[in-house]
Amino acid sequence: MVEKVPMTAGGHTNLEAELKVLKHTERPAVIKAIEEARAHGDLSENAEYHAAKEQQGMIEGRIKMIVDSLSRSEIIDPKELSGTKVLFASTVTIADEDDKENTYQIVGVDEVDVTAGKISFSSPIGRALIGRNIGDEVEVKTPGGDTYYEIVKIEFI
Repeated sequence: MVEKVPMTAGGHTNLEAELKVLKHTERPAVIKAIEEARAHGDLSENAEYHAAKEQQGMIEGRIKMIVDSLSRSEIIDPKELSGTKVLFASTVTIADEDDKENTYQIVGVDEVDVTAGKISFSSPIGRALIGRNIGDEVEVKTPGGDTYYEIVKIEFI
């Protein structure tokens, strides 16, 4: 059975856009760089050639990862969700022990952007929040020690 990769519609769109750039801009540019480096002769001591080949390997690897994620994606629209529990794609406001509030959207691993408030469902905070209710206190085990948060608000936006 194929394991589905949950993601939001926005995350799916972003992956498709990244794939397009990789295939239509970056891949042709690195192929051109390899051709130019080959024209310089001896490949054994050609730093430009080796750098371009390494770049090509990274691009091809990323393309494979994106294609795999997109082919197994299960798009979850938070606007179609409701309830009182934290679910994938929900937006959760939590308060720490000092009553400092942070708001996060629970997203897929390919969508993580902590500065934009998007955390993975498989992150320590994400795992602690999924399935919990408003008012619940959650314990998050981090390398720096245990931290406690209270769920203040759950939104499906």
